[in-house]
Formats: sequence, structure tokens, C-alpha cells
Amino acid sequence: MDATERKITKIAREVSKFTVQTMKAEGIGTAEVDFVHLLRHNPGLTQAQIRETLKIDKGAAARRAASLEAKGYIVRKENPEDKRSQLLYATEKAEQLRNSKASIETTFYEWLLEELPEEEKAEFCRILDQLYLRSKRQSRSGFPDVSKRVREVESDV
Repeated sequence: MDATERKITKIAREVSKFTVQTMKAEGIGTAEVDFVHLLRHNPGLTQAQIRETLKIDKGAAARRAASLEAKGYIVRKENPEDKRSQLLYATEKAEQLRNSKASIETTFYEWLLEELPEEEKAEFCRILDQLYLRSKRQSRSGFPDVSKRVREVESDV
């Protein structure tokens, strides 16, 4: 039985809803944010590489690239290795977008915690750090322990 009742996931889902709602009001959707995020961390990708990474179809990639370019979040540059394709890069405006998303999430979490007494808030944050570090170690090692548990649960079903 999951003692947490997946509440971490449920809280993350609520902050995500709020972030999406706020960013849509600013004229950008989550799929576009994912596209920009990928380019910020991997400048100079082609649309084909973006499609493969994000697992989206050709039309969706083209529409997102055109929309983001029109909004000033990405620029296209000629691909010196292949004149038929272009390389995509995030702009300075894209960096501001990242800061905006982080700021929205931070504001939500600050609001969420503001009613807790300082001692409880400090203990909660200490425990969150502990859980985050454990999950990060598992992630970096390829999730061997959690994957094993999933396989065990599935074999019992």
C-alpha cells in the first residue's frame, strides 16, 4: 500500500496545471515549452532530431517551430552540413521563458508552504531533500531497484 497516496504526484500535477494556465495566458503552451527546453539544452538541432527526441510527428514539429519562431523564442540557421535542413536555436527570450516558468512554480510552492510553522517547513524541506537525493541516485543508475520492484509487482498480478 502506498502510504503517500501519491500525494507528491498530485501536488506536482496541481502546480503543473497552474503553470500551464499562467503560461497560456502569456501565449505559450506546454508542448512549446518542451520544444524550447530541448533547444536550450541542445542548441543546433534539426527539426528531425527534435521530432525523434520529443516523439512528435513531422507536422507537429513544423507547427511548433513556426509558432516559436514567430513568437521570438527560436531562430533558424542554415545547416552547413546539409543545405536542405536548418538548425534551430533558442533565443534570449527563451531563457526568460525558463525563468518565468520557474518563477511561477516557485510562487505556487511558496504559497503552498506559507501556512506551515517554520519548524515544520524546515523539517518538510529536509525530508524532501532526502527523498530527492535518493530518487536522483536511482535515476542516475538507471532505476535498477525500482525497475526490479515493478517487475516483481507485475509478476504477482
